[in-house]
Amino acid sequence: MNSQFKKGVVEMCVLSLVSEKDRYGYELIEAISSEIEISEGTVYPILRRLTKEGYFNTYLEESTGGPPRKYYRVTPEGKKASSLMKKDWLEFSAKVRGLIEQ
Repeated sequence: MNSQFKKGVVEMCVLSLVSEKDRYGYELIEAISSEIEISEGTVYPILRRLTKEGYFNTYLEESTGGPPRKYYRVTPEGKKASSLMKKDWLEFSAKVRGLIEQ
């Protein structure tokens, strides 16, 4: 799959998954990579950028299996962005599907 195309899709997936519930980085990587081939190096820069843009807040939570985990929680701005991105994706993918399935 084209890496630029995949980058935008992964961003949408990260926003959507964190909008459902608070998650930590590796948990997101596992969830996304179960459906789309990605590397850890793809998700962490997206998390940092979306946090910097105000879409996520972070907090640490103790882990039974190692150091504390950094969790990401969606902000109201992040919820809006996720909803808009999903709407745009559904419209865009329907139009593309219409073109390629002719």
